[in-house]
Order: sequence, then C-alpha cells, then structure tokens
Amino acid sequence: QVHLVQSGGGLVQTGGSLRLACTASGISFSRAHMGWYRQAPGKQRELVATITTGGSTNYADSVKGRFSISRDNAENTVYLRMNSLEPEDTAVYFCNAESTVTNYIYWGQGTQVTVSP
Repeated sequence: QVHLVQSGGGLVQTGGSLRLACTASGISFSRAHMGWYRQAPGKQRELVATITTGGSTNYADSVKGRFSISRDNAENTVYLRMNSLEPEDTAVYFCNAESTVTNYIYWGQGTQVTVSP
C-alpha cells in the first residue's frame, strides 16, 4: 500500500519561509514523478511544482523564483522550499506521486500553510 506522509507547514508571516516534506512508502520512489499542489478555500486545486524522475522541474508562474522543489531518492522524500511567502500562498498543500511503473497517481494527506499579512 502506498503512503505519502507530509510534514512541515504551519503559520508564517509575509516574507517568511517554510519547507514542506513528503516521504513515500510502498512505491518505487525513484521511478515516480513527484509534485506539489495546493488548494485555497473556494478554489480548485492547482499545480505548484513538479520534479520528474530525472530531476527536471516545473513551477507555476506564481511561485517561480520563490519556491524550490527537490527530491532525495535515498530518503524517498520530496521537498518544497518556500521563500518570500505571501498571503496569496495560503492554502492546503498536497504532495503528489505519479508512478511511471503503474501510471497510478497518489496523494498525500495535505498540510495547511497560512501566511499572515
């Protein structure tokens, strides 16, 4: 059974930084594209950043230059470093894994990030 366990998040002031982590089990992590998505109240879930099995990254325009996604295949963990946070970044953040073996998609439990003005 696949599990994506998220950690990090919380409350931070505008301009602050946070790091999210997502540790996977039950999946061949090195063969999974990983990503972070977020969902603000009343809005649809949106892509924040992705990282492929080969390490290529992609970011939403709204976070480019402020957020950084990385992965540690030895630890089965993907990270999202968030700098210069803005109130508009307030949302529940979800970790995502897309297995290149099965093409199944898995989600973490979500973690709240709140940026105060």
